[in-house]
Amino acid sequence: MDEVCYFTNRDLAEGGHARAWVFKERCPKCGKGLMGKPVEKGKVKMRAKEYVCPECSYSVDKEEYEPTLTLCVAYTCPSCGKDGETTGMYKRKTIKGVPTYRVQCTDCGANIDITKKMKEKKD
Repeated sequence: MDEVCYFTNRDLAEGGHARAWVFKERCPKCGKGLMGKPVEKGKVKMRAKEYVCPECSYSVDKEEYEPTLTLCVAYTCPSCGKDGETTGMYKRKTIKGVPTYRVQCTDCGANIDITKKMKEKKD
């Protein structure tokens, strides 16, 4: 879990299932540490607007760093029922009023939506 900056395990509609994660990237300056949110007094500052290298203290703005990350998804498709793995952009899109990560099934091409926790789509 120290190598991951995002992880979720979700049940989807109609028997589908998705597990998604995003690995931290190495520091572009020193190449030693994994970029992460700043830590103060042993606690991670979750709402921080920057990512910091723990080795050299190099910091990158959140809006600049997050588009370089890749979302990895292992899923059971709710449409065709087949298992698969795919990758996508680590950027939420608003779909039916809910912030969502969207990837496509590699077999049938159906959209697999991983919504923000506890949000319901509007019709």
